[in-house]
Amino acid sequence: MALEVWHCVSFELPLPPAHRFPMAKYRLLYERVRSAADRLGVLLREPEAASDEMLLRAHCPQYVQRVQHGELSESEQRRIGFPWTPSMAIRSRRVAGASCAALLQALDDGLAMTLAGGTHHARRDAGAGYCIYNDSVIALRHAQALGLIRRGLVIDLDVHHGNGTAALTRDDPSIYTFDVYAERNYPAIKESVNLAVPLPDGTDDPAYLDALATHLPRAIAEARADAVIYLAGADPFEQDRLGYLQLSKSGLRQRDQLVLEACRQASLPVMISMAGGYAEAVEDIVDIHFATVEVAAQIAST
Repeated sequence: MALEVWHCVSFELPLPPAHRFPMAKYRLLYERVRSAADRLGVLLREPEAASDEMLLRAHCPQYVQRVQHGELSESEQRRIGFPWTPSMAIRSRRVAGASCAALLQALDDGLAMTLAGGTHHARRDAGAGYCIYNDSVIALRHAQALGLIRRGLVIDLDVHHGNGTAALTRDDPSIYTFDVYAERNYPAIKESVNLAVPLPDGTDDPAYLDALATHLPRAIAEARADAVIYLAGADPFEQDRLGYLQLSKSGLRQRDQLVLEACRQASLPVMISMAGGYAEAVEDIVDIHFATVEVAAQIAST
């Protein structure tokens, strides 16, 4: 079966040249996936924008309005890390729309993904850390509203703690959060999650994969989920500027394989999002994300 992959490459943000967010990774990743699409058995899709109804399942009306109409304060924009532009409002809706569409596809096919998403620092009334809307919570609640799932599991393997997702689901027993992150990394204040695995600085491939293999079965068992959203962050990479961990590219590929095979064995449909990645060389980020696509495509074809 072909792996359906959503992208938002037509909606890149125009950032200042010195900005440290690697926006170019999305275009470069899209081009690499497109060039290998026939070999991998991948179908590339462009999403519709998320509607107000979708966004309001996770965010308050006042915040959605401020994002949409350029009414974010300077401090709100600094916290997010992007200056407000009309493109920001458009792209943030498309990113959320991509995750919603990919999750619905995963419910049909067993596996689908988006080349964006993983915006796990966005809370109900604020964005932060390059995250504007929380696409994971929006997508799960969209599927719930359509009556397609009752319970969801977020497997967050971005190197940073998913504080926004945790805050949004704190009082929502229908969404289980499993978060493996660098303990001393951003954000300074960690929210409570269902199953947290904080790791010390310098954690390498064997230690990381052992921790994941130890705790993932518990998360799957306790979540009793109907679907999974997997944040396959590239930022645990050993050369990531914001990561603190020491995973190799091979280790990250093994991580993806472990997660997707465990979910398949549990008959859980999975939607994959890319989440963070801040290596000095953008090519390294693209290599890691592309490997995730390769692993997913291989599993989808079997």
